[in-house]
Amino acid sequence: MSMDAALLKQPLIPPTDLLAQESPYSAAEAQAWLGLSPEQYWLRIAGELDWFRAPDRGLEGTFGDFRYFPGATGNVSVNCLDRHPAERMALLYEREDGQREEWTYGRLTGAVARFAAALQDLGVAKGDRVAVYLSNAPEAFIAIHACYRIGAIYSVIFAGFSAGAVRDRLEDAAPKVIICTDGTLRRGRTVDLKATLDEALAGITFAGERPQVVVARRIDPDAPLGEGELDFHALLDATERHAEPAELEANDPGFIIYTSGTTSKPKGLVHSGLGFLTGAYANVKWSLNLHENDVYWCTADVGWLTFPIFALVGGLAHGATHVVYEGSIDTPDFGRPYDIMSRYGVTKIFTAPTALRMMRRAGDELAAGYDLSRLELVALVGEPLDPETFHWTLAQLGGGRLFVNNTYGQTETGTAWASSMVGLTPTRAGSCGHPLPGYRAEVLREDGTPAGPGELGALTLSEPFPCLARTVWGDHSRYESTYLSDFPGRYAAHDGALFDADGQLWVTGRLDDVINVAGHRIGTMELEAALIAHPAVSEAAVVGVDDDLKGTLPVAFVVPRGGVDRGATLEHELSEAIVREVGAIARPGRVIVVDTVPRTRSGKIMRRVLRDLLGSGEAQGDLSSLENPDAIAVVLDAIRS
Repeated sequence: MSMDAALLKQPLIPPTDLLAQESPYSAAEAQAWLGLSPEQYWLRIAGELDWFRAPDRGLEGTFGDFRYFPGATGNVSVNCLDRHPAERMALLYEREDGQREEWTYGRLTGAVARFAAALQDLGVAKGDRVAVYLSNAPEAFIAIHACYRIGAIYSVIFAGFSAGAVRDRLEDAAPKVIICTDGTLRRGRTVDLKATLDEALAGITFAGERPQVVVARRIDPDAPLGEGELDFHALLDATERHAEPAELEANDPGFIIYTSGTTSKPKGLVHSGLGFLTGAYANVKWSLNLHENDVYWCTADVGWLTFPIFALVGGLAHGATHVVYEGSIDTPDFGRPYDIMSRYGVTKIFTAPTALRMMRRAGDELAAGYDLSRLELVALVGEPLDPETFHWTLAQLGGGRLFVNNTYGQTETGTAWASSMVGLTPTRAGSCGHPLPGYRAEVLREDGTPAGPGELGALTLSEPFPCLARTVWGDHSRYESTYLSDFPGRYAAHDGALFDADGQLWVTGRLDDVINVAGHRIGTMELEAALIAHPAVSEAAVVGVDDDLKGTLPVAFVVPRGGVDRGATLEHELSEAIVREVGAIARPGRVIVVDTVPRTRSGKIMRRVLRDLLGSGEAQGDLSSLENPDAIAVVLDAIRS
C-alpha cells in the first residue's frame, strides 16, 4: 500500500452554499456535535427517534459483549413508516423495462402490516429467521419491514449469487420462511431467481421443518409454483389483519447479513434492529443532509448493506421520497441514469465510484442532454474514489454547483462512519471525509502505537457504537478472533489507512485477503474454494488488481494437476466455476495457469508477491521467507504470455 503525498496536499473543498443553507445547524454547532462523547451523542440521536420506552442509558460493556440503550424498547418499522404522513410519496419505483409503481407511506405501511400478519399466520414469531432473496422491488421493502414489525430476524441474500452461495447462507441461517421473486431483469435478460433458489434448496437437508417458500411473481404472473409454495401477492391480498408493531428491546437482533471473510465460509454478521436504525438514521442525517422534500436515489442493491443503511431504513426514517430502480443503470444505454435523475427531479444520489466511472466512460456530451439542475449532492461508498472521478463528477455531472461526499464504512460497522457532515464540514478529493460524531477511530502501527498524520497503519475503532455487528451467527468466537484479536480492546477494520494533517481519512486497501469488486466485498478464499473444487486444479490463489471501472478485479493463479490439458478452454472452465459457485460479480479478469506459485517455508502462498508481479512486474519487500524464488520468474512468464 502506498499513498501519493501530493493527494494529501490538495485544497479542502468547502460545503456548497445551498447545502449549508439546508442544514439545520451552523458550523459551530457541528463542532459541538463532534465534541460530544460517544455515549452523549448516541443518546441525543436516540432522542430524535420514536420509542415505546425511551433510552435512559447509553453503553454497557465493551467490544465482544456490549449493549447500547439497555432496557429501551421500540420498533424499526414505526420509525421508518408509521410516523410519516400517509399521503407523502415514499417510493418511485422503476424497472429496467419501463414498468413503474408509486407507493405512498400510507400504502406501504398498510402492506407491511398485512404482510407481517401473513408471516405470523405462517408461524413466524419473534427471533425466527426469514430469508429475503429479492431484487430492488417494492416487495423487498414490504418483506423486510414486515420482519422488523414482528421481531423476526431477516437475512437478505444478494440476487446475483449462485445456487451454491445461496445454499451456504440458507444452511447457516435455517430460515422458517424464504421470500423470493420469480426473477429480475439485468441488461435486457431475465435472471431466474426462483430456479436458482430451487437448485440451492435441492442440496439442503434441513434439521427441522423445510422452509415455507413465498414467491412474488413479478416477471411472469403465471410462473409455476412448487408444491406448497405461496404467491406473495395472493397471500397479501387475502390477509386483512394488520399486525401491531412488536415492542422490541434495543439490543434484540434485527437481521443477519453475510460478508465474505478470509475462509471459504461466509460470515453471518448479526446486527441489532434498533441499534442499526439509530446508526443508519444518524448516518443519513450527516452524510446526505436528507429532508422530507428531497427526491433521493440510492443505486445500491438491496442485497448489500448500503441499501438498508441509506434507503430502506436510514433513508425512510427521514421521510424522503425514494427512487427505487431495478435493473442495470446502463440499460438500454448510459443515458439511463441521467434520464432517471432528470425525469424524477433527483436532488441527491448515493452511488458507487464504479457507476460514475461508467458514466464518465460514456462521454461528457451525454450529460448535457438532460436537466440535472435539481441535483445537489453525489454521495459515494464501496471502494476507493480516485481524484480524477471526483473532479469529473464535480465539473461535468454537477456543473460545479454540487458537493461530492465520499464515505467509508463496512458491513460490520453498519454505517459509513467516515464522511463529511454535508453542508457543514469540507472534504478533500479522494479522501473519505472524517469520523462522524459517535465514532472514535485511530490508525495504529503494528506495535499498537498511534500513527502520526500522513503515516500509514491499521484502521481501528476504540469504542463500541449501537450499529456495530454484535456477533457472527452461531460462532461468536469467530467474531472475536476476526475483529477483536489484532489490537486488544479495539475493533480492527483490516484496512490500511492514514489521517492527513486536516483529519481527513484515506483508506488505502485491505490488510487481509478480501477484495472489493464494484463495491462488493468478496473473500478470495471463497473464490479459491470454487477453483480447487475443479478436478483439474491442484492449487489456486486469487488476488485483486486495480481496475478503472470496478475498482478491483479478481485475478486467479492456478496450478493444474498433472496431465491436464491447458489453454483457453481450461481458463474459461475455471472462470465459469467461480461464477457458478459465487456469482457473476466475482468473475475473474484473468485466469493464469502456472506450474508453481511463490510460497513461504510453511507452505503459505505469498499473495502479496503475486499482486506485486501483476502490478509492477517486480516482487517488493521482504522475501526472506520465500521458499521457492524460482517461482517469481515462472509467474512473470505466465503473466506476460
